[in-house]
Amino acid sequence: MTELVVMVGLQGCGKSTWVAGHLAGTHAVVSKDQWPNARRRERRQRRLVDELLAAGRDVVVDNTNPSPGERAPLIAIARAHGAVVRAVYVDVPLPVCLDRNAARTGRARVPLVGVLGTAKRLVAPTVEEGFDRVEVAGG
Repeated sequence: MTELVVMVGLQGCGKSTWVAGHLAGTHAVVSKDQWPNARRRERRQRRLVDELLAAGRDVVVDNTNPSPGERAPLIAIARAHGAVVRAVYVDVPLPVCLDRNAARTGRARVPLVGVLGTAKRLVAPTVEEGFDRVEVAGG
């Protein structure tokens, strides 16, 4: 059975590091960061997740995915393919994420307003919103 893993957490919390250490060898990694200049990145991401699951691939979506509303379309795509859906919430305090983000250079550094905006929308994932399992990881 295929699996969709939805990463959840602030910029700088360690989502990509967690993915690299736990899923990069087994799951196709999809991230809007792969297309920094593309328009309709959300639509593109959903289409790619749909195509990969349809092809029988396990997939991890490595973005902030901070709110149930932003995660719901991914859950729906996974359910349409009969995939197991797991959330991995990388729970790291905001000050730590801000420090890590400040140490980034170039495009990797997210503007402060972006991190703070994500922090305001961040809601921990739950099985009630449709996940089969929710894991909490430290970053």
